[in-house]
Amino acid sequence: MATEVKRLIRVRVEKGARFKRDGYGKKRQLSDSWRKPRGQHNKQREQKKAKGAMPKPGFGSPVAVRGMHPSGFFEVLVSSAKELEGLDPKTQAVRISATVGDKKRVALQEAALAAGLKVLNARTVKAKAKKAPAKKEDAKDAGKKKEDKKPAASKAKAPVKKEAKKEKPAPKAEEKKAPAKKAAAKPKAEEKAAPAKKPAAKPASEKPAGTKPEKKAPAKKPAKSGVKKNE
Repeated sequence: MATEVKRLIRVRVEKGARFKRDGYGKKRQLSDSWRKPRGQHNKQREQKKAKGAMPKPGFGSPVAVRGMHPSGFFEVLVSSAKELEGLDPKTQAVRISATVGDKKRVALQEAALAAGLKVLNARTVKAKAKKAPAKKEDAKDAGKKKEDKKPAASKAKAPVKKEAKKEKPAPKAEEKKAPAKKAAAKPKAEEKAAPAKKPAAKPASEKPAGTKPEKKAPAKKPAKSGVKKNE
């Protein structure tokens, strides 16, 4: 940047004035954007003391520096690579539009720097792109760690199963002892049942022997006697 341009920019800064509308600071609904006072008795319009300056020809910036960026370049808004064509890197600088995404911004920024143009709102998007693969690697490492932990868990569970198997034979020994007791109980039941059947069989054989001839004799006698009488 030439020394004359630097001087003019300095003059513009010193000469610059910020014009605020009348009533700013007294009412919340009023912004500091400039509005010309039109009231008949407005003190700012009448240029009373300490009521604020009004825009006049003497407040303008030098023509050579008017609209120039403080860096000494005239900025150009760019949103595609085609708009970079025909720009002068000595007097013009590039400002990438906010609507451009990160992926296109990287390509557009690299193309502007390759053409020798200054990017006023350059961003370090490459650093973000490098962090993404690092996260993927961390995810892979986390997956590996989980896989390593799984066999450890299975090993820990294995002895538990063995202990369970060792505990199972104990009830088997008890089951073997139980049938021994039942076998001992069975002969007692047989001994009780055997004497019960013998006395029951003896009286049964004795009674019918004595009673059958008594019942049959009277049944036959009256039948024979009845037949003879009818004859």
